[in-house]
Amino acid sequence: MSFALAGFKAHPAETTARWAMMNLLPPNTLTYRMQNGQPVLLYADPIACGCVYMGDKTAYAAYKASHPIDAAQEQRMTAEINQHPGWDWSVWDSTADVDVVNGLRPGPSHVFY
Repeated sequence: MSFALAGFKAHPAETTARWAMMNLLPPNTLTYRMQNGQPVLLYADPIACGCVYMGDKTAYAAYKASHPIDAAQEQRMTAEINQHPGWDWSVWDSTADVDVVNGLRPGPSHVFY
C-alpha cells in the first residue's frame, strides 16, 4: 500500500521555506513531528515528488498494516525527532506562500493530513 492509499497527503515543497523544512527530515524515511499534542507522520520524498507526505495516526495504522514496522524502527523515528527540533509547521500553511496570499495561485486554507 502506498502512502496515498493509506491516507497520507502529499504536500509539495514548492517554496524555499518548505524545501528547507523537507530537508530537515531524513529522505525516504518515515518519521514524525508533533502538532497540537498529536503526532503527524511525515515522509520526505525529495526526488520522486519533491514533497512531504503527511498523515495522522489512522493513516499510519493503515500503512503499518501492509508495511510492518518493528520496535527498533519506531525508536529510530523518536530519536530522529530529537535531532531536529526546529520543525516549523507555519511554512506548510498557505499564508507562508506569497503567491497564494496574493491570489496568484490557489492554496489550502491550512495544512490537511
